[in-house]
This record gives sequence, C-alpha cells and structure tokens, in this order.
Amino acid sequence: MNKSTLISLALLSALSATAQRTTQNLRQWQFSRDSINYKSVTIPHDWAINGPFDKKWDLQNVAIVQNGETEKTEKSGRSGALPWIGRGYYKTTVDIKRVPKTAVLEFDGAMADPHVYINGKLAGHWAYGYNAFRVDAAPYLKKGKNEISVSLNNREESSRWYPGGGLYRPVQLVTTADRASINPWGSYFRTELIKDGKAEVSVCTNINNAEKCLVVENLLIDNEGKTVAQTKTASDVEQRLTVENAQLWSPETPYLYKLVTRLYRNNRLVDETTEKVGIRTVSVAQYDGFQLNGKSRKIKGVCLHHDLGPLGAAVNKAALIRQIRTMKDMGCDAIRTAHNMPSTWQMEVCDSMGMMVMAESFDMWIYPKCKNGYALNFKEWADRDIENLVRNHRNHPSIVMWSIGNEIPEQWSEEGRQISEHLQALCHKYDPTRPVTQGMDQAEAALGSGFAQVMDVPGFNYRVHKYDNNIKQLPKGFLLGSETASTVSSRGVYKFPVEPSDSKTYADGQCSSYDVEYCPWSNLPDDDWRMQDDRDYTIGEFVWTGYDYLGEPSPYDEYWPSRSSYFGICDLAGLPKDRYWLYRSHWRTDVNTLHVLPHWTFPGREGEVTPVYCYTNAPSAELFVNGKSQGRIVKNPGTRLDRYRLRWNDVRYEPGELKVVAYNYDGSVMGERTVRTAGKPARIVLEADRSSIAAKGEDLAFVKVSVVDKDGTPCPTATNKMKFEVTGAAKFRAACNGDATSLVAFNLTEMPLFSGELVVVVEGTKQGKATLKVSAEGLPEETLSINIK
Repeated sequence: MNKSTLISLALLSALSATAQRTTQNLRQWQFSRDSINYKSVTIPHDWAINGPFDKKWDLQNVAIVQNGETEKTEKSGRSGALPWIGRGYYKTTVDIKRVPKTAVLEFDGAMADPHVYINGKLAGHWAYGYNAFRVDAAPYLKKGKNEISVSLNNREESSRWYPGGGLYRPVQLVTTADRASINPWGSYFRTELIKDGKAEVSVCTNINNAEKCLVVENLLIDNEGKTVAQTKTASDVEQRLTVENAQLWSPETPYLYKLVTRLYRNNRLVDETTEKVGIRTVSVAQYDGFQLNGKSRKIKGVCLHHDLGPLGAAVNKAALIRQIRTMKDMGCDAIRTAHNMPSTWQMEVCDSMGMMVMAESFDMWIYPKCKNGYALNFKEWADRDIENLVRNHRNHPSIVMWSIGNEIPEQWSEEGRQISEHLQALCHKYDPTRPVTQGMDQAEAALGSGFAQVMDVPGFNYRVHKYDNNIKQLPKGFLLGSETASTVSSRGVYKFPVEPSDSKTYADGQCSSYDVEYCPWSNLPDDDWRMQDDRDYTIGEFVWTGYDYLGEPSPYDEYWPSRSSYFGICDLAGLPKDRYWLYRSHWRTDVNTLHVLPHWTFPGREGEVTPVYCYTNAPSAELFVNGKSQGRIVKNPGTRLDRYRLRWNDVRYEPGELKVVAYNYDGSVMGERTVRTAGKPARIVLEADRSSIAAKGEDLAFVKVSVVDKDGTPCPTATNKMKFEVTGAAKFRAACNGDATSLVAFNLTEMPLFSGELVVVVEGTKQGKATLKVSAEGLPEETLSINIK
C-alpha cells in the first residue's frame, strides 16, 4: 500500500469520526400473536416457519386460473400449510441520550400491512408486505426510553405461495445530529458511458432540509483505497465524473467501488454516507439483444421466491450466499425476484458475488388472483410501491431490469396497456438507465391489446411454441423468456415407465427425477434451449425455479400432505436434483460436467427396463453395466430429448455397477463416472458447506447428512431417522430433507432422510468450537467440528 493511499484512508477515517450520522440495527424485539403474551425474538423473524404443518391454516376452495382450472377444488398446501395468517405484534425499546434532529425508521419489509407506533402514536403505515418503507420518527422521539411497536395483519387467501409473517427483514433507526442530512433514496449513481477503458459516471446527491451554504462532496474509491474520481457541488446537482482504467462490474468480474458522500456546512462535516456501487451499462436492442457493458449475452437466469426453505421468509445473508453460490456454480448468471420486491441483503449479495437481477414488483394489479391479494391496494399504493422499489435499489449494479408484473389478468385490455405504460414510465422517471419488463402468459391477448408491444422488454412465460408467431408482432425485434420450464421432480425419486408427460401424478405425492415431467402450461428445459439456441431474437430465460419453495405444490395442489413446490432445480434443503446437472451441462462452458442417473439401487426391479441418462457437455458417451457395453451414443440435434441428453432407454436393471465414459469431439476421453448398487447403511457422513462461520450476525453452516454402506457407497433410498445435537459455540437452527410431503417441523431435532440425505443448519453464537452430533438407530454416532470465529 503506497503513501498516498495511507493518507487517503487516514483522512477518510478522521472525517468519518466527526460525522454525526448513526445507524442502529434494531434486532432484539418482543413478539406476540395476541398483544398480551410476549416472547423475545431476533429480527429478521418469521413467526410461522416452525409450524406445525396443518392443512387447516389456509385451506382454500378455488380454481387456479393461471393453471387453466375452471372449477373450484380444495387446495390444502397452496401457501405452505403453515400458520402465517392472522395478527402479530412486535415491540422494542430504544434509549436516546439526545433527541436527534432527523430520525428515520427503515423497514426493509414487514409481512403484512405494518402499522408503526412510537411511544403510543401512529408514526407510519405501509400496505405491501414485500416493499421497503421509511417512517419519519423524529416528531415522536424523546430523550430517554422510547417504545417502538409494530402491528401486522396477514389475511387469509392473500397469497398464492408462502409469504411468511412478521418483521422478516431488517429494521434500522438512522439518526443525524444536524437538521440537514443526506437522503440516500433521493441520490443516485449511474454509468453513462464506457469507452477506451474510461467510464463516465453521474452522481446526484439529494439533501433533506437543504440550505444554500451546504456543499456536497463525492469520492469514488477503488478496492485499494485510492480515490479515482471526486467532485464538490451543491445538492441535487448532477455531476459527471471520469474514471480512468475503469474496472467494470459483471457476473464474471463483480468489481465494486465505494462511493463516499459528505455534506459540509461552512467547511464543517455534518453528514456522511458510504455505499458500494458498480460501473456497468445495460442495453437491449434488435440484433444486439441484451448487452452488458456493450457485449451481447443471452441471460441464463432462474426465478427465486423469497423464502429460504427451513428458515422461512426470515432473510439471512449466509443462506442467500449459499443460494447464489449454488446457482453460479451451475452456470446461472441472473435471478428474477419472483414475484415481489427483493430484500436489500439479497441485492448486496448479488452485487458482491456477480449475479444479475430482474427486480419484480407485483403479482397482480386491479383484478385479483386471490381474494385478499394486492389487488385490494393497487389503485392507492402502486405508484408509491414502484417509487420505493426503484429508489431503494437503483444503485445496485446487479439489477439490470425492473419488472412491473407477473401474469397480470389485464393483459387483454386497453386498461392493462395503459397501466403498463404508466408503471413503466414511473420506473423510467426514477431510473432512466434500465429497461422494464413483465411476464405475460396470454400471448395472443397481450399482443392483440398492445399490452406486450409497449414494454421495453416483452417477456413471455412458457408456451415457447408461440415464440415465432409472437416475434412477428413485436416491432422491437426481440423477446425474453421471463418464466420457463416449470419441470417438476423430486430429488432422487425415479418413476417407471419413463415417458414425457404434462399431467403425471403418483400415489406417494412425488415426481420423477428423470426430468421428463412438467405441468400442462409448461415444458421441459430442452424445449426452452432449442428456442434460445436457434432463435437470434430470444435474449435469454428465467427458469421456474432455481430452488423449491414453500407453497404451490403443483401438480399436487389437491394432494395432502404436499406443501411445497417441485419446480426447483435444487430442493427445499438446497440439495441439487438431477436437473441441476442438466442445466450445468448446458450453461457451463468453462468446465466439464458428467452426471449419471438414476442411482442403481432398486431391489425387486431385477430384469426390468430401467433407463439410464447422462447429463454432460460431452457429445458422446458409452455405458457399461457390470462391464458389459450398452453402446456408445451421440447427441442428436433432431430429437426433443436427445439434443442435450444422452439416453440409454432399454437398459435392464441388474445390481452391480454402472459406468459411463464420455468422449470429446476428437474421440479422446473427457471423463468417466461410476454408480454402484448400495448395501445396507453402515455409517453416517457429515459434510459442511463451510468449516468455520462467524459468531455474530446469524451466520450459518449448512451440513449435509447422508449414510453410506460398509464400502462407502451412498445409500440413495435410505430413510433412517436422524437425531441432531449441537454443543459448544453454536446452536441448532433448523433441518430439512427436501421432501415436499414431509410434515416434520423444521425446528425439531429429529428428521428422516429423504432419498438418503438431509441438511442440518447450525448457527454460530460465540467464538470457539461447536460440535454437531448426528445419530440414528443401528448406526454409529458421527460428529463434526465447526470453528466459530
């Protein structure tokens, strides 16, 4: 580190010490369901995730129009079969030594309909549970102890999936000692131009209670602490800065700068903020398609609901990091925050890890999809919700487009076209740098009304066979697969005979992991890839979904006890299904993928046809069963399922060994994979995603629990009931086995394996060592040590 850098850092530290802005994370609260009996909780908090599961919580008698249903039927797990409906109450106390000049309570989301009281007086209200909102707290605060309380109300039939309940995202109290203060939501950082290694960026700082004597200073600081651009000006004046040798943000190189903003009165520092920003440009145009930093690329995205499986809706950075890491390892470069505003933590993780984002807003407008959904609030709140969405998140480089809706019923109407124009214009008003899209599922209606044509990016959900007709009516010359696939599967479950189907169900409430089953409105990954690869006008896709989520258990909406989805490329525990490797084989061009399915442990199937699939980026492979060749086959671009997969459809099961040898185009061996028949479970295996975690901030380790036989072969059908105990510097947080039909609560310390695996979540509590002990009847106990820093 050079001398100038040290001086810059020292000056920054000294100035920061004089600024009088304080940010207090309000993490410790009291919670009650009846406003009488309270218990201590830590925010973020989801009051319903620990269950118990029960079909009575949100039993609905409805027809799901989006699924093509015309008659009402009983839906028992549509919103997760967890007790999220009803009222909840939170309260906390803040001790203030001096009454601040400005004070803002920042809620990143509260489910739902939050009313905020300070010292018994209503200080603020917001209708939408997914959106961030701010409350001016200054008029209500006093010196000494101040009580902040929040009342929430989740109505029945207000969600099509599990929304969670409570203060499920962070709450902060931000105060300043001077009346004039920086307003981060009113300020922006934009990349205007990238050329010849230089970047032109614009910065505008908004000031609360601005005065003529105030001066704003902006400094852009690189990762080495060097100031690469700076300016001084009055507030609310856009400034252009030139950055030499600009480091660009992208999924491959997620470089972040630090933007320091300082506010002075007569050369005295009165306020200061710091945020991470990225330099990058986004554009979409005919022939060029989607461009990031001037380079065309097709989006390889997934949709993600907001719940984090066994953690519920309570946002957690460690879980988000694991989620994004898993998706990136598969080759995914973008997520769609389906179908609601994302959390700030999620966007920060996407910024730092390099994941592009479509930030979505609404699942409905005026016409309802469920009785008490957002349609009740749209006319009064939609404009304010769009404003908060964009102002809150527009400085995140990861966000590359906004979405104003998903499968909106108004697609066919002039009214819907006008609303689309209006909401899109609002996005442009607050952020002119990003395009706007929405997901349309009624192509003919949306095109006939002009609903699709007004969008910056026409997004179509499913029905890829209509793409060629759609594009003829789109003057912009491109379209996006805003929601694709909806292929369904259960991890490690294989059904016979193996045949593509859009309507198969089974008595056990599971779906086949051969990845050939989907829903009547959807399709297979192979169908989407054919259109993405063969049509220049397609700019990418967002697969439904990257992870399984609570609620929407199609195709088992009427089956109990199904209570979570089957759409995920990974299951609810975050464990990859076979489909993960299918996507990886197509999306990852920098590494080799070789995956074989099914497992080879099928007692009683001896002699029966048991197809073998191989997911690989290699063009050909040969299969051996107990050393006997089943033939060498080559991918066939002319067929639906053999263009991207290698399949041996006539293999007859015999216990022993499968071996696949994959070959490059030049005939050399790319790699080989062996799958063996398992014996009885003999020991437990524990594998943590990290060997050490932090003691603070609810840091988590995700530990995969499985069993193997005496030779170390994984037991893929094992259902042993596992018992967990965490001692030392951590605590047990949750467990999940990925079974959509399991009614075992996530907070219990006993759970059966599903397809031979489950995940235990361990949370650090203090510095030291923690030990996870896992036991099962008839098996030796196994332990795992985790460092807590």
